[in-house]
Formats: sequence, structure tokens, C-alpha cells
Amino acid sequence: MQISMFGQLSGAGNGSPIDATVANLAQLRDEGFPRVWMSQMPYEPDLLTILAIALREVDTIEAASGVVPIQNQHPMHMAQQALTVSQASGGRFTLGLGMTHAAVTEGMWGIPWDKPVRRLGEYLDGLLPLLAGEPANAVGETVTTRGALVIPDAPRPDVYIAALGPQMLRLAGRRTAGTCTWMTGPTTLRDHVSPTLRQAAADAGRPDGAVRVVAALPVAVTDDVDAVRRQAAENFAVYGTLPSYRAMLDREGYVGPEDAAIIGDEDTVAGRLDELAAAGVDEFVGAAFDPSDEGRARTRALLRSKDSGA
Repeated sequence: MQISMFGQLSGAGNGSPIDATVANLAQLRDEGFPRVWMSQMPYEPDLLTILAIALREVDTIEAASGVVPIQNQHPMHMAQQALTVSQASGGRFTLGLGMTHAAVTEGMWGIPWDKPVRRLGEYLDGLLPLLAGEPANAVGETVTTRGALVIPDAPRPDVYIAALGPQMLRLAGRRTAGTCTWMTGPTTLRDHVSPTLRQAAADAGRPDGAVRVVAALPVAVTDDVDAVRRQAAENFAVYGTLPSYRAMLDREGYVGPEDAAIIGDEDTVAGRLDELAAAGVDEFVGAAFDPSDEGRARTRALLRSKDSGA
């Protein structure tokens, strides 16, 4: 199982998020991590712009968006951005997309949160040809994409979908590189996510290994489990209220996000990671959240020791 790290644009204080991202990628590269997945919150600077700069500055390490919402960007604009990042990085960018939540889509943007499977499918109808260097001619009910892009020497980025429900997983399995999950435990990954995704790929005639399961979870290597659990409950409380994540927590029998978080000493965390690998996870993305620099460094050290590659 490949081990990657999770990053955020938030948290730079009054400093530049560009400088912070460059420094973070350089540190993780030097520590031996192959890839970092970074989130895009609706109130933050534009993630893909920052990644184009950071990947130009920092060599070898890969980066992925985890995830960029689709509702407020046309497929052609998304393809322009993604191919530009790919060009700037020499092909070290992976595009993770998602549907975000009704509170953001409707509450902030005034865009209906409806027909998510149709909306995402029609989005891919326009996006995927453009990423492949082909013209798009996709007329849809929710979005229409016509035209072509001229972005030479831009490697085609892989596309992952933040899919949790069965219809979204089947769509991801048929048409993308896989799914990236959050707040989803090993039983759900083993019994629901992995088999649904892989069966859809097989039904579409895709070869073995065509799709991957990327699972992101909070993780902390610590001797003070109770205190860090309380920290997790506070930091990630919102995910216990959002319907899509609440459904994943309920599937696992978790009371709250602190139960999904991987917390414990080195042996405990290593055992939980082995459980994820056995559940069909191809890539684990660790969101180290210990409040101390020493605690996060201890977590990264354990995660590096567990990386068995792609």
C-alpha cells in the first residue's frame, strides 16, 4: 500500500499559502513521501494555481487535489487548469474531483444540489476528452461542453472521484482512475467501496488494476490516546454532521469522526494500516493532526516505514 500525506492551504497564519505549500512539499519530498493530496475549501485561495507554482518549484514529488468541487467550474475551465498544472509539473499532478455539499453548493453559490450522478457523468463527458487532448462535444441536461484546448506537451492527468455511494462508485469504476474517500473505515472499504468500484471497472471491460482506492483518514502516533481523541472529536466534528460522511460513519458503527481517526502508539497505528491494506486500499493518505510538531513528526516517521509503494 502506497502511503501519501494530506495537506491544506489553511493554517499558514498570516504567511503566504504559496510559500507554505512550497515548504510543505519540499519537506515531504525530502522525507521520502511520493505524493501529497491537498484539499480545496470554498474560502481558500485557488488550489490548482498554487500547485502549479509549488510543483514548478519542488521537483520529484507528486500532488493531487483532494478534492476540487465541480459545480462552480465548467468542464473546459477545469481542463484548462488541470492541464496547466500538469504542464508546469511535468505530469506530476492528479486531479481529484467531488460534488461538495449542499450547504456549499446551494448556501454559498446558489447552485442546485440535485441529480449528482447525472451531473457528474455529464461533467466527465466534457472533461475527459479535453484532458486527453481531444475536442469535446457533449450536450447535457446539467452542463454542455463544446470545443477544444491547445495546451501542448501537457501530460494527461489521472482523474479520481470522491465517490462514496454505490452509483457514484460505479461511475468512478467505469470512467476514472478510482475513488478517494474520507472518514471511511476498513469494513466499509472492504465490503462496499472496493468491491463496488472494482466490479464496475470489470463490467466495463477495464483491465485488472485499472482503478484504485485512495483512503484518507486522520492519523496520530501518540502515547496520550485520550487527549488526542478529544482533539480529533473537536477538529473533525463537522464530518459527523454532513450527510455523506455521516452515512460512512454509520456504516462502520462509529459514533463520531474520532472513532474513524487512527490513533495510538506505533504498533497500534501500524496494525490499523495493515487492516486498510487488507480491505483493498491501494493508497493511504494520512492527515497528521497532532497539535505538536514532535507528534506530527513521529506520525510521519511511522507512515514512511509502512510505505510499500504503488
